[in-house]
Amino acid sequence: MTVDDTGSGTDAHGRADAPPPPAALEREDPHGTDAGEDDPLALRLEGLILGAERRYTPFQAARSAGVSVELATRFWRAMGFADIGQAKALTEADVLALRRLSGLVEAGLLSEAMAVQVARSTGQTTARLAEWQIDSFLEGLTEPPEPGMTRTEVTYPIVELLLPELEEFLVYVWRRQLAASAGRVVQSGDDEEMVDRRLAVGFADLVGFTRLTRRMEEEELGELVEAFETTAADLVAAHGGRLIKTLGDEVLYAADDAGIAAEIALRLIETMSNDETMPELRVGMAFGTVTTRMGDVFGSTVNLASRLTSIAPKDAVLVDGAFAEELTHTGEAPASEAEAAEAAAAAEKEGEEPPTYRFALQPMWQRPVRGLGVVQPWLLTRRHGLR
Repeated sequence: MTVDDTGSGTDAHGRADAPPPPAALEREDPHGTDAGEDDPLALRLEGLILGAERRYTPFQAARSAGVSVELATRFWRAMGFADIGQAKALTEADVLALRRLSGLVEAGLLSEAMAVQVARSTGQTTARLAEWQIDSFLEGLTEPPEPGMTRTEVTYPIVELLLPELEEFLVYVWRRQLAASAGRVVQSGDDEEMVDRRLAVGFADLVGFTRLTRRMEEEELGELVEAFETTAADLVAAHGGRLIKTLGDEVLYAADDAGIAAEIALRLIETMSNDETMPELRVGMAFGTVTTRMGDVFGSTVNLASRLTSIAPKDAVLVDGAFAEELTHTGEAPASEAEAAEAAAAAEKEGEEPPTYRFALQPMWQRPVRGLGVVQPWLLTRRHGLR
């Protein structure tokens, strides 16, 4: 619901709603709690983190920013925040953010729809980061240092010390990621590949995770998932891939090069199989055109990689025909072992070094895959123990 300058509300279809009681409006805050009953420390922390005090209702903030309440509401919801009625809960920073986004639209640099996408993608990404920092990071640092002290008594000074450093680090990482992403897009050299690009996409899935959830304690299960995600993220990054997202027992990653994606897949299998605390892993990969939106990837190539993962043997990697063809085209794998043997024999006869390959491909039985027709999977392995 949006609110106009009379305090009346309209829904998405323009129908009028009865205005809520003024007393109720004054009690609402961005988190749906009662502002009159807010913990004083919570309000102090909010002021410290936001760098400003509550001054504006949504209508006042929109008017100060020079935008309509409807557009301000769209931005607010896109960032992931609940409607707050006409509570005086917004700050000067909220007004400035509205001015900046709307200014980009007015200047013609962004369409209104794109500005909303910017708000949504930023909100979704930072929401997860903030949750992690509070749940896993801040809680560990605010253990009471002395008997009789409460966690809340040490939270404020810890946040006060960490906030500027974390803010600087966040901006640094964002700029680094932006530079890397811009470089990849520019180097593609094809305008169509700005959105639809040819990528290698891989899913890595823990085997038997559902059974584990029934046997393990929540804390133990959380530690296993965190170890899996951390290991996968490190390996993907170290070998030149990009972690798209983690889904608890599954990670999705992508790479511009099929050889890089193959190396990551085998490293994942090798690393996890050497860890007795980890279940078996299976990986499915496909190569082809992928649509990218808000940091995620979509399309039949992604769907095929997911399907291959579901049919892959334990501690094994399955790839599709296009992936296998790309590896042979780039000389990373032989088209067949017979061909590799012939090439090696010919090289030996001529006194030359035989061709070397990093990977081996073994065709598996063709099988129908739901929604994608008949698929020819290939089993990907290393050749000659190369690592």
